[in-house]
Amino acid sequence: MEKDNRTLGQRIAHYRKLRGITQEELGEKCGVSSQAVSKWENDISAPDITLIGTLSEIFGISADELLGLKREVATAVKPETIDEERLLLRVNIDSNDGDKVRINVPYKLGLVLIQSGAAVGDKNCDALKNIDFKQIAEMVKMGILGPIVDIESAGGDRVKITVEQM
Repeated sequence: MEKDNRTLGQRIAHYRKLRGITQEELGEKCGVSSQAVSKWENDISAPDITLIGTLSEIFGISADELLGLKREVATAVKPETIDEERLLLRVNIDSNDGDKVRINVPYKLGLVLIQSGAAVGDKNCDALKNIDFKQIAEMVKMGILGPIVDIESAGGDRVKITVEQM
């Protein structure tokens, strides 16, 4: 697991919005006021420790992830809450000979660049040639976000593709 450098309040706001629920709805589910949720999200106060499990369950994440340790799994959100203009495509390629390619671009642009091979050059295109980007785009349309592809070849090459909301 890697560290999430956002504050607890920023993570609560992020996951609440990702699930498409209001501060009032979250407050009702937690037995607190919408003002309390607002204070959490603005880092004025923090939720009671007994609510960590409830918040994790509501957001569909682990307590570790809520507290700042990222879990490397894709999540499903309501497809109608996805704005493709606010998606980020991250492609990480680590070759067994030490080459590293990091692509972090708007989702729509990233798909065009990756599919054309323009973003990574001829040498690294082989690492991506068997990945079906149309299928990734279909998964995103269905509401699947997060790490979508994580492949490590027998030769030691690794390709990781993540789609996330900005």
